[in-house]
Amino acid sequence: MNTIEIVSDPTVMLGKPVIAGTRLTVEMILRKLGAGESMEQILDSHPRLTREGIHAAVQYAADAVSTEVRLPIVKRSA
Repeated sequence: MNTIEIVSDPTVMLGKPVIAGTRLTVEMILRKLGAGESMEQILDSHPRLTREGIHAAVQYAADAVSTEVRLPIVKRSA
């Protein structure tokens, strides 16, 4: 099984994380999944994308969220 890399290069898609060797951003893949598109629909729309690439994008996003700093939301009375 090939390892799919997520890369960021300022000369490709303004530096957004992409599937290596493509201009397919992690954001685009996540937005399509979030909008309810199936993996098969996404793959049909983007022939250079693989199932492993979609999994890599989701894993990248999960890793990014896991390192976010979370601050409590404090509600103040008016």
